[in-house]
Amino acid sequence: MSSSSASRPPTIDPVAARRWARQAPGDAAPWLHEEVGRRMEERLQWIKATPRHWADWSPLRGGLEVHERVAQRYPQAAAYVQEPEPALHAPTTAAFAAPWWSAKRWRGGRPQLFGALPEGGVDLLWANMGLHMAPDPEVLIAEWHRRVATDGFLMFSGLGPDTLMELRSAYRARGWPEPAHAFTDMHDWGDMLVHAGFAEPVMDMERIVLTWGTPEAALAELRTLGRNLHRDRFPALRGRRWRAQMLDLLAGLACDEHGGRIALTFEIIYGHAFKPVSRVAVAPESAIGLNDMRQMLRRGRDGA
Repeated sequence: MSSSSASRPPTIDPVAARRWARQAPGDAAPWLHEEVGRRMEERLQWIKATPRHWADWSPLRGGLEVHERVAQRYPQAAAYVQEPEPALHAPTTAAFAAPWWSAKRWRGGRPQLFGALPEGGVDLLWANMGLHMAPDPEVLIAEWHRRVATDGFLMFSGLGPDTLMELRSAYRARGWPEPAHAFTDMHDWGDMLVHAGFAEPVMDMERIVLTWGTPEAALAELRTLGRNLHRDRFPALRGRRWRAQMLDLLAGLACDEHGGRIALTFEIIYGHAFKPVSRVAVAPESAIGLNDMRQMLRRGRDGA
């Protein structure tokens, strides 16, 4: 499927999305990403399957503390790191080799970085807080499907449509272009999972409200969470005058409900789905992947 796919969020600029994907995070993943990952990791207790191996998709932005939590939950599982953006390979390698990230923390051994996954895929693919920034989420979900083993499962999270609703309203009141692209609804993500070949998708959501004491603090944290990828965003560079206007706008979002602090809502979507045995449609001529054929033959022998 090309980047012009109808499945792409209708307001996202794919060029801006790719530019953001190449930009390395700061010294650590955003607090919100680590917190969402922690909550998603707690959901693993409800899944009975114990992975033999698992892969973390883009952990530098998804969260290294979260990576450690999953590794500790499955200490016997082989861990892999998958980073689709080559520009992030060097900072990811440096982060995992940092002195503070001592070897004793790796109960299941250090993860294998950027190498080939086990034949047939991994039992768990972990993807925290990345799907909402993808220029074409259906293409990305299909790629995840190829990397998950038969009977394995995907765990992912991302931002939903109600994210930054206070900021969007304030922008509209001033006649400004949108502050961010439109985020995809969880039901649409569920449909994409099924279309890619996953089964039994389970989607749920919650809202997290972040608060700040000053507009400067709010703006600084928002910049760690992403960029405005809306195709109709303001097309030129902003100046100091606009920054003052932006800080004034953020100051106006302070509310009594949160003790006079600036407050913004983030809709968090969680999803997981399993990869079932491939079914070949009856046709005069059919084509299936080599890994799918091996899995089918292996299951056939096991059931004989």
